[in-house]
Amino acid sequence: MRTWSFPIGRLLGADFRLHFTFLILLLYVWLAEAQQGVDFVARGAELAALLLASVIAHEMAHLVVAHFSELAPRAVLLFPFGAINLVLQPAAEEGRAPRWRREIRVAAAGPLFSAMLSAIAACLVAVEGGRLLQRPLVASADLLRSFFWINAALAVFNLLPAYPLDGGRILRAVFLRFMPAEVAGTRAVAIAQGFSIALMLGGFWSSWMLLGGVFLFVAVQFEEQNLMFQAVLETVRLEEVMLTEFSVLSPADTLQDALTKALHTLQDDFPVVRGADMVGTISRHSITRALRSNGNGYVQSVMNKVYQAANRQESLGNVFRRITGNQLIPVVEDDRLVGIVTFQNIMRSMALLAESRRLRRESERIG
Repeated sequence: MRTWSFPIGRLLGADFRLHFTFLILLLYVWLAEAQQGVDFVARGAELAALLLASVIAHEMAHLVVAHFSELAPRAVLLFPFGAINLVLQPAAEEGRAPRWRREIRVAAAGPLFSAMLSAIAACLVAVEGGRLLQRPLVASADLLRSFFWINAALAVFNLLPAYPLDGGRILRAVFLRFMPAEVAGTRAVAIAQGFSIALMLGGFWSSWMLLGGVFLFVAVQFEEQNLMFQAVLETVRLEEVMLTEFSVLSPADTLQDALTKALHTLQDDFPVVRGADMVGTISRHSITRALRSNGNGYVQSVMNKVYQAANRQESLGNVFRRITGNQLIPVVEDDRLVGIVTFQNIMRSMALLAESRRLRRESERIG
């Protein structure tokens, strides 16, 4: 997610990131607005901002229902038609409704909310005496009418049974009733690839269909990697990915000494050890922030004394549900620190593991 996107904020516990396809859409809007007259840069930006606001509103509806359904995502990657969500399956499912039912509720929330926004916009257009069918349907000259068509298009387009569109999420949820999650995801992705190609072929009739097909194709590739990532999470043990060679700090180290040590390692987070006992954790960011704010001091005064330990046989999925931001999780065996796990370390290791397993499957298929 981080390679082709940039962060725009955090809402309801989820990190929101904007995919680069929004920039492609902005260029397309500018080209369309340039044919309408002057000030196309500002007017095109207004129209793109209206679409972004509509997509965020669509995803917020998903997010609210997801929180009540205990399927809240850790990250949301925004595309011009919706988003890809990184949702981790809770470790225990006792006392909850079947996951497929909850996923259908979450998926349906977005199109319903977009349809509601378009209905409100239609009423406002009627009150003002405007015409919804006046062409061009979407243009910066009439943002209210554009708001109606953008949200109507989001509602209708997301009903297509093409994962990760909401219709595709519903289709995958139905598949979950009869088959394992990995198989259900693979089938939903295969169907979505067919839809994306069909939309791109539709570009002979409409440039918007071509654009939607390209965006959907890119999103499907991301979703395929996302599904592979989540499938691997539950099968990988910490001992396979934990860092066994790492630097430690002492609570008696000065912050300046800690920063000097940080300059000579790739670590962003450090365990703080007194003798044989681990007493806290500290990040490179915390060190530099404390030095700027209060000058040189001791690691003990800045370190985080609250942390969660894990054992080497735990699944990576269990740890990933607990890890947040730049948090470090120590791996302990017989009260001895044997490794550490950080978010950056997980991301690097998972990419290599996923690629390794993909290549192994391809070689087995050929053999």
